Amino acid sequence: MANNRATKSGFAAEAQRKINSKYSEELAQECLEWVSSVTGLQLNTSGDPDNFFEVLKDGQVLCQLVNTLIPGSVKKVNTSTMAFKCMENINNFLAVAINIGVPSQETFQSVDLWERQNLNSVVICLQSLGRKAGQFGAPSIGPKEAEKNIRNFSEDKLKAGQTIISLQYGSNKGANQSGLNFGNTRHM
Repeated sequence: MANNRATKSGFAAEAQRKINSKYSEELAQECLEWVSSVTGLQLNTSGDPDNFFEVLKDGQVLCQLVNTLIPGSVKKVNTSTMAFKCMENINNFLAVAINIGVPSQETFQSVDLWERQNLNSVVICLQSLGRKAGQFGAPSIGPKEAEKNIRNFSEDKLKAGQTIISLQYGSNKGANQSGLNFGNTRHM
């Protein structure tokens, strides 16, 4: 876990402070409240980073969350506190989250949670999963996900658009560079 690592210094410490500054206690609290309401578990929903880490670090709550959304999606939830078993839980959660439709750029690495490297990325992942939860009959959190807006144009409309030369296609309305004297010397 994080306490087994040497303390960071120099650029690494500065980078870690920057990562930690992005963490929002309000969003973390909203995520924990959502997890508690979906799973029915009585959790401490404080958004404090220490509490957020303690509630989710072993991955058991995360596995119960996805098993509530899609029953049987994680076959075996490890109850051991051994590091590789906890990280296996976290990896199982992440695999199901990606299968549900959470974009890979909104997920996190298992060490981000297990070693408390980037709790903000865990919050982002839970928010993204929360947007997808409505598809499974669970309450959702965060902003509503955008829907596709497919436009169908007729062949006539598409051909008409090919005859128009837009000003963005290189026309400068007759402007030229006359009168500009970049590079010219001033004669006195």
